[in-house]
Amino acid sequence: MKIRSVANVGLTSFGVDVEVDVAEQGFPGFNIVGLAGKAVEEARERVKTAIINSGLDFPPKKITVNLAPADLPKDGGAYDLPMAIGILAASQQVPKSDGIFYGELGLDGSLRSTKGVLLVGLFALRQAQGEPGAVFVPIESANEAAVVEGVEVYPVRNLKELVDHLNGVKPILPLDHLTINHLIDDSVVEFDLSEVAGQEQAKRALTIAAAGGHNLLMWGPPGTGKTMLARAMPGILPPLATAEALEVTRIYSVSGMLEAGESLLRRRPFRSPHHGISAAGMVGGGTNPMPGEVSLAHLGVLFLDEMAEFPRSVLEGLRQPMEDGIVGIVRAAAHVEYPASFTLLAAINPCPCGYLGHPRRPCKCTDKMVRKYRSRLSGPILDRIDLHVQVPAVEIEKLTLSHPERSEGSRLDLSAAPQDDSKKIREKVISARRMQEGRFKDDGLYTNSQMHNKQVKKYCKLDGETERILRLAVEKFDLSARAYFRLIKVARTIADLESAENIAVKHMAEALQYKQIA
Repeated sequence: MKIRSVANVGLTSFGVDVEVDVAEQGFPGFNIVGLAGKAVEEARERVKTAIINSGLDFPPKKITVNLAPADLPKDGGAYDLPMAIGILAASQQVPKSDGIFYGELGLDGSLRSTKGVLLVGLFALRQAQGEPGAVFVPIESANEAAVVEGVEVYPVRNLKELVDHLNGVKPILPLDHLTINHLIDDSVVEFDLSEVAGQEQAKRALTIAAAGGHNLLMWGPPGTGKTMLARAMPGILPPLATAEALEVTRIYSVSGMLEAGESLLRRRPFRSPHHGISAAGMVGGGTNPMPGEVSLAHLGVLFLDEMAEFPRSVLEGLRQPMEDGIVGIVRAAAHVEYPASFTLLAAINPCPCGYLGHPRRPCKCTDKMVRKYRSRLSGPILDRIDLHVQVPAVEIEKLTLSHPERSEGSRLDLSAAPQDDSKKIREKVISARRMQEGRFKDDGLYTNSQMHNKQVKKYCKLDGETERILRLAVEKFDLSARAYFRLIKVARTIADLESAENIAVKHMAEALQYKQIA
């Protein structure tokens, strides 16, 4: 008896045939073969107990389960359901089914939420030949597959319910297709940019980073609003597009990080790991390679607060995904790749005590301490960050500007115009992203930061004066080839924020203001 299932290796799905043989001869037993991991080996007791506790007959015979192909690693509890159905079909308690079965069983026969169900739905869609493919998955995870149009998703509560369905006693109704556009929510704003006092240049840099997906480093003394600015970033990011939502949700599905009943990651991810994180936690890894923070932040934001406090090995591990937008994890049993095209937001102090250059508080660090502190961020890492912006100490006048309770006599004569809130800035970012969407519709890219040199030459034409200024800057400050192309990408985003068709001198001049010259 052969039952179809799926193995997820990274974000790639492979078909698995669960072959079950119930032999009349030989000692009773239950053996699993086919490069099964520890969790799959333990399925023998789970499957047997679940069948018995569901009021069904477990045949007291020699049972052999083969998970084919034999050279493909299998791990996790998702093979419980196909093994149970295979045993029941081989013992003629249910008819054979052509559907795909995927899910972990509890000892009482109920199905538990199982990671990777979205990938199962996408696999069933690829395998379908003109007719909708049928997948039987746990009810708590079924909504993940329901976003895949062209697949019949049957939400299974327990083994007995599925047996009744297969025997025609009480059918399980397939889920209605869930439209992705209706599931995506607007970003929940933790902080509004209008709440941040002053820091106009930092807000402008944050807007450029959001519009083009550029990496941003903010440096300044403690308490100047660096963390608050970063936390306001989700409020100005555009909503996920349909293709983006599916791409990000695949990562969270295979990681088991979608809540039970959830169908889709509704907002762009914002990840803020602690500085004690390991290299494997940041870029991914493990015996069964799982996504790290850089992949969980795909098409969203990775925020490193106090970046200089992170271990050197962790920061150096960011170099390849920052450049390529993908992470390759090699293990003896598998080689997997996870997407990692994220926007890096980083915040650092100018020195260990944090007050170097502060207008009112003296710095207590020696020159040696400052050099050692800054050396924690290598040149190659800094070269991959497009925007460098200072976040200085805020003047007291700006902190008290919004206090309505001040008396008339104490009112400060400030000419600063009211700051745009996150909603207005988000509208500008969305408009810029729409220009990029139209520009890259045939290239498979989403933002200007993802352009390779080929696309930069194609979409970022410079006039004579603009190119002259860029060449002067490169020669004067000895910028790398990488910095040269990144400057052009930033200038392209600044032009997009103005809905300008071509990059002008003023756009390049502003881009140069945000480049670290050191």
